[in-house]
Amino acid sequence: MSVLIFLLILSVLVLVHELGHYVAARIFGVKAEEFGYGFPPRAVGFVRVDTLDRDRRVVSKKWKRVSGSDQTAYENTVWSVNWLPLGGFVRLKGETGDGTDQKDSFQSKPGWQKFIILAAGVFMNWLLASMIFAFGFASGVPAELAGLPQNAVVTDKRIEITDVVAGSAALEAGLQAGDYVISFNATTPANAEEARVLLKTYDEKTPVTIKVKRDGEEKSLTATAKYLPELDRAAFGIGLTDIGTVKFPFFTAIGQGFVTATSYAGAIVAGFGQLISDLFSGGGQAADVSGPVGIAIITGQVSERGFWAIMQFTAILSLNLAVINFLPIPALDGGRALFVIFEGLRRKKHDPRVEAAIHQVGFIVLLVLILLVTLQDLRKHGSSIWHGLLGVFGI
Repeated sequence: MSVLIFLLILSVLVLVHELGHYVAARIFGVKAEEFGYGFPPRAVGFVRVDTLDRDRRVVSKKWKRVSGSDQTAYENTVWSVNWLPLGGFVRLKGETGDGTDQKDSFQSKPGWQKFIILAAGVFMNWLLASMIFAFGFASGVPAELAGLPQNAVVTDKRIEITDVVAGSAALEAGLQAGDYVISFNATTPANAEEARVLLKTYDEKTPVTIKVKRDGEEKSLTATAKYLPELDRAAFGIGLTDIGTVKFPFFTAIGQGFVTATSYAGAIVAGFGQLISDLFSGGGQAADVSGPVGIAIITGQVSERGFWAIMQFTAILSLNLAVINFLPIPALDGGRALFVIFEGLRRKKHDPRVEAAIHQVGFIVLLVLILLVTLQDLRKHGSSIWHGLLGVFGI
C-alpha cells in the first residue's frame, strides 16, 4: 500500500510538472510531439489526425491509435501511456537542439520564452503545493498557533510535545513527540508557555505524573527532572508548542496557502545549501538524504496519520521536486535555463550538440547519484522492506 500511494503521489507531481511545460510551450507556439504518462517503452498512444482541404482548413478530425513502435512525427500531440508508471514526460519539438529554423521548434524561440517554458514546471509544482495548503486552511487543519493572522479561527487548542531530548527524563519515562499534554501532577496548563514555567518548579527530587493523549488514548507517565548538559540545569527534556485546528476565510486561505508554500520552498532551498556545505566540509547531514525507496517508506509512515498528513506530505514533496528541478545542474530544468541565460548574455547561440552532450553527462551523473542514495536507503530500510514483502505474500 505504501508503494501504491507513493507511485500515485509521484505520478501526480510529475504530471503536474510536465503539464506546466506543455501549457507554456503551447502558449508560445512550440509543438509538443508527445505527452506521456509513465516512461517509455510506450504501451499505447492516441493522436488526433486532421483532414485538411486545399486551403489547409480542418474539415474532419479523428483519433488514431498509436502503437509502441510507431515513431511517426504526427501533426498533433501523441498522448501516450507507458510501461514504467513513475510520473510522465512531455517531448517538445527542437528541445534536443534541432529545428532552429522551424517556427514551432523550441530552439527557434527567443530566450525569455525558453526560460518561461523551462520554469513553468517548477511554477506548477509550487502552485499545486499552494493550493493544497489553501484547501487545508479553508477547511481547517492542525497548525502551530504562533504568528497566525488575526482573522484565523482556532478550535481544539492543545499543547503538543514537539521534541524529546536523547537521554532525558522524558525519554526514559516514555514520552514521545506528538503527544498532547493534559496535565502535570493534576495541574492543567493553559498553554505551552505556562507548561514550561510549571515544569521549572519541579526539582530533581519531585516525581511528576505527566498525563498525555496519544493516538486518542490517555496515558499517565512518571518522570523526575535530571541534569541536562545542553541546558546546564535539571530539566525534563521536552519541547512544547501550542497547536490547534486553524481555519481561514476562503480568500485569506488562498493567500495563506501561497505564503506557506513559499516559506517551505525557502526552507528547502536553505536545506539544500546546508547539504552542499556538509558535502564539502564533511558534515553529517548528507547521510539523511532519502531517495525513492526512503521516500516510499516515509509515505507509508505518513499515510497512517490520516488524509491531511498525506496531502501536506504531497505538498512538501511537490516543493522539493520544484527546487531540485531548478538547481543549476545539467539535464535538469535549472541547468537548461542556465544555458538560456548564458546564451542571452553572450548574444550568441550555443552549439546545440555541445549543450546536448553536457546534459547527457549531467543525466548520467544524476543516475549514479540516485543509485548511490537508493543503495543507502536499502541498507537503512532493507529489513522493513523485506518483512513488508513477506507480509504481502502472507509469510
